[in-house]
Amino acid sequence: MQEASTSFIDMRSLQSAAGEVLARACGAEAGMVTGGAAASNLLMAAACMAGNDPSKIDRLPDTTGMKDEVVLFDGQRNHYDSNYEIAGATIVPWGFAGSGKAYQLEEAITDSTCAMAWIAAPFQRYPIPFAEAAEIAHARGIPVIVDAAAEVPPPENLTRFISEGADMVGFSGGKGIGGPQGTGMLVGRKELVTAAYENHLNSNGTRAGVGRSAKTSKEDIVGLVTALQIFTDTDHEVVWAGWRSAAEHIVDRLDGIDGLRVVLEDGDPNRQGPQAVIYFERGWDGPTSDEVCATLRDGDPAIHVGAGGYADEINIVMVNVQPGEERIIADRLQEILSN
Repeated sequence: MQEASTSFIDMRSLQSAAGEVLARACGAEAGMVTGGAAASNLLMAAACMAGNDPSKIDRLPDTTGMKDEVVLFDGQRNHYDSNYEIAGATIVPWGFAGSGKAYQLEEAITDSTCAMAWIAAPFQRYPIPFAEAAEIAHARGIPVIVDAAAEVPPPENLTRFISEGADMVGFSGGKGIGGPQGTGMLVGRKELVTAAYENHLNSNGTRAGVGRSAKTSKEDIVGLVTALQIFTDTDHEVVWAGWRSAAEHIVDRLDGIDGLRVVLEDGDPNRQGPQAVIYFERGWDGPTSDEVCATLRDGDPAIHVGAGGYADEINIVMVNVQPGEERIIADRLQEILSN
């Protein structure tokens, strides 16, 4: 990234070269680096509404005369779907928060639909298999866009969504990939990724496109490409073995505390790798999980852990734990929970 900062280059050429690396890693036709996974959501929606048409790109978020409805399962409404709306789209929910049927998706698609969105995340609700939903959308000529921000690890998820029918997928460039935290990856069909880039650049229009705020720097582009190459070359079995060992240390240190069930969870796709999980059972009469989390955050050093999931629980996501930190976490948890 430091070397990139001293070079001056045509950004379209740099994005094109970076996109080849991203596309190869994800089994896609094309790719580009964005200013975060949320920025990818904005650009995917814009591409599906305006395409490469400069006059339409100029008008966004005004969608007059465009197909502008994004259908999204109601149970997948989330903190970040506003990025579709920022681009000018209207979200049309289908199904109910707890369930959805294929016919409900079919009924939600109209002549105004520009895309079907799908949110992939740990503990997410999936009303029907993704491949089935994608098939329904494609039968009506509707592109499928996927928000998979936090779906890496496992590394197989880089190619999973494209292979199952996604037309565009957005990932975080940080998190498990380990790139700059302000970056995102957008990969998919060439014509749609090109449209996403034009909605960012709008070089043929009269003003900056609605996606201009999704831009990223040459330093971040080079940083993400480097991180992705390191990630794809990594022996992930060795990495997971290290996470497993660290999680086991925490589990062993907290074993035997009445009212708690402390386990190593490994192989659960919702966990994205081995995790130490503390379940608060009915017999527990100590501080609540929320109180434990707050005490950890207020300590020195501050420790942030996961909460929620399958039950009243605290989980330690090992991708965030540097070697040796599992001992600090275990010591602090033992002190809080034993008292």
